Amino acid sequence: MEKALISPSILAADFLNLGRDIAALNRSDCDWIHVDVMDGHFVPEVSFGQPVIRAIKKIAEKPLDVHLMIENPLPAIESFVKAGADRLTFHLEAAEDPLAVIRKIHNCGLPAAMAIKPGTPVEEVEPFLSELDMVLIMTVEPGFGGQPILPETIDKIRRLSAKIREEGRNVLIEADGGIKFDNAGLLREAGLDVFVSGSCLFRGNPEENITEFIKRL
Repeated sequence: MEKALISPSILAADFLNLGRDIAALNRSDCDWIHVDVMDGHFVPEVSFGQPVIRAIKKIAEKPLDVHLMIENPLPAIESFVKAGADRLTFHLEAAEDPLAVIRKIHNCGLPAAMAIKPGTPVEEVEPFLSELDMVLIMTVEPGFGGQPILPETIDKIRRLSAKIREEGRNVLIEADGGIKFDNAGLLREAGLDVFVSGSCLFRGNPEENITEFIKRL
């Protein structure tokens, strides 16, 4: 198994001191910075858009792992690439033509990832594995931070990991929601490659928390 990757979610950062928290992530041993884009339609909340991503990009020294929780993502792909996204994830449930979205992301020169909500069977991503670089399994209902992990989603990670190994594909598995010190090891054993964590890492000192989190893997 390759090295696990850590992608702290800035949805849990201190918005009044976002530059300070990004600087802490730059100094830390995290791998990416996870940016949740929420439109108030696909999910109830509204969060970051392109202007905030452009601002973050000016100081971020880690790749921006941008998660689009928006309806009809296809027309928005280029604008998020121009804003500074280094990786783009869209939701299967939000795309009329998922393959077109994947290919649009690739045509813009970025890795493409597909996310699914807890209620979407993991088998629905399997037809797209040959085109994808990563699959994001939501381990809570998308739209709100601080929720506890849904135990049934861990089995989805196991099944997808087995399918990827069976087909010999180079596809990462990322999970987002309720990931903390006490379940990181279990998720790693299930086959998780990329850990998105918010409140667990930003409560207190992010650098120290990330170091401790890595020890649990």
